Amino acid sequence: MSERRIPVRTPSGTFEVWTRRVGDAPDRQVLLLHGGPGATHEYLLPLEEPLVGAGYEVYFYDQLGSHRSDQPDDVSLWQIPRFVDEVEQVRAALGLDDVVLYGQSWGGMLGIEYALAHPEHLRGLVVSNMMASIPAYNAYAEQVLMPAMDQDALAEIKRMEAAGETGDPAYEALLMEHYYVDHLCRLPLGEWPQVVVDSFEHINHQVYDLLNGPSELGATGTFRDWDRFGDLARIEVPTLVMGAEHDTMDPAHLATMAERLPRGTYHHSPHGSHLALVDDHDAYVAGLLAWLAERT
Repeated sequence: MSERRIPVRTPSGTFEVWTRRVGDAPDRQVLLLHGGPGATHEYLLPLEEPLVGAGYEVYFYDQLGSHRSDQPDDVSLWQIPRFVDEVEQVRAALGLDDVVLYGQSWGGMLGIEYALAHPEHLRGLVVSNMMASIPAYNAYAEQVLMPAMDQDALAEIKRMEAAGETGDPAYEALLMEHYYVDHLCRLPLGEWPQVVVDSFEHINHQVYDLLNGPSELGATGTFRDWDRFGDLARIEVPTLVMGAEHDTMDPAHLATMAERLPRGTYHHSPHGSHLALVDDHDAYVAGLLAWLAERT
């Protein structure tokens, strides 16, 4: 195991991001992109043991603005193209020339963008729990997920959002009771792994709120119009799309993404949510490892 801080050049100067390598298999390398945006690598740690145990060299990293990396107070840095350039600089610095790029949630969005910009460096791509269209994601939340919620709780959540009260602990409590436990992580609250709790506590809300917006009930931030569904046919690298029955992301859309990708495969976690890697761990890992075995 080795940790390394990598300098990343940006229009606002050079900053450092934190990375950690586990395993030793130069011909079987996987680079992990966490979600958020502005979350951390921590909630992805349940993948470390199965991936290393299966013979992979795994790279965790906290993106710029995230917990162990530099956190500049500069909103101009929180743009999709700059994050893509960051991933390319990290990949090059680590010497990953034929790598599987794994992205979960926002990391999946970033992975799609990277594959469109730099496919020559990829052996494969994993897009986990991320639709290829934010407008479609918002429509799924409005048309499917919200009508199934307690309507009094939903009305209060929306009232607090409109009033700018998303920093109130009562707002988070409402989301936890009426949304997160159904669609984010379906384990009882007291059984959430500490690494998941830590990742939530360490979210950089400047990054998250700007790009996504403060709510998990859809996206209202600067990437609200992001849509790459029509560009999936241009991603020629083998791609695994991972969805789950109770996800915040529409599993039917995710399955269709795999059909649109020239070399796409879909894996479904039947009991999982947005964090299927945690709450449907065995099924999730089995699908991921089976697909990886065909690539390496």
